[in-house]
Amino acid sequence: MLDIIPIPALDDNYIWLLHNTRHAVVVDPGDAAPVIKTLKKFELNLAAILITHHHSDHIDGVKALFAHQAAPVFAPQYEHFEFAHTQLVEGDEITLPEIAQSFRIMWLPGHTLGHIAYVNDEYLFCGDTLFGAGCGRLFEGTPKQMLHSLQRLKALNPSTKVFCTHEYTAKNIAFALTLEPDNADLVQRKQLVQALRVQNLPSLPSTIALELETNPFLRCNQTTIIKNARVENNDELAVFTTLRSLRNHY
Repeated sequence: MLDIIPIPALDDNYIWLLHNTRHAVVVDPGDAAPVIKTLKKFELNLAAILITHHHSDHIDGVKALFAHQAAPVFAPQYEHFEFAHTQLVEGDEITLPEIAQSFRIMWLPGHTLGHIAYVNDEYLFCGDTLFGAGCGRLFEGTPKQMLHSLQRLKALNPSTKVFCTHEYTAKNIAFALTLEPDNADLVQRKQLVQALRVQNLPSLPSTIALELETNPFLRCNQTTIIKNARVENNDELAVFTTLRSLRNHY
């Protein structure tokens, strides 16, 4: 049986650890120390490291982890890394026999140009592309690229669990409520997230279904959002571009 736990790291990162009580796979280890501590605590064998993009808060722990225990590293071919790794592109599939999981690769430019995600019928590890009630900043890509990437994620099975890599949900919900104050699903999510965070529990994982109900960046065609964002052109790309700019300054 697979267990997936968040390892808090840095200011607000989550390093996701997938394990079956014997073997473990980690996603985006920006810091090795808390991962090594967790591996030792549960007596886990490190089977693989999965990387979604090149930002330091997602990769800075790779070399130390590899020194602790050599394990294959997977990362996007579209970006440069200074550690040995298996390069992945859109449509590839990786199999992780130690934890009995396979993932297909989605290329999702926007946050960075080479950003990828790992997805199967149950789980989505989306790095900084999709957040709880939000999406990543556009450090390298264009609004058009990010919108297309998000549209691809919208098409996934609604029950897919979404594992984002930052605890941004509460602030994203506060922003979303400026656009849809009467969205009952959003109000309910705010209450749930507040209760979790008071207990220092993660607001994640989410699901695609929940994001479709509460994430303004997946709801750019909603009349209320268009009105409250004061977008004159209701073209979806124009709405998304405006929302991203508003969120940047929120």
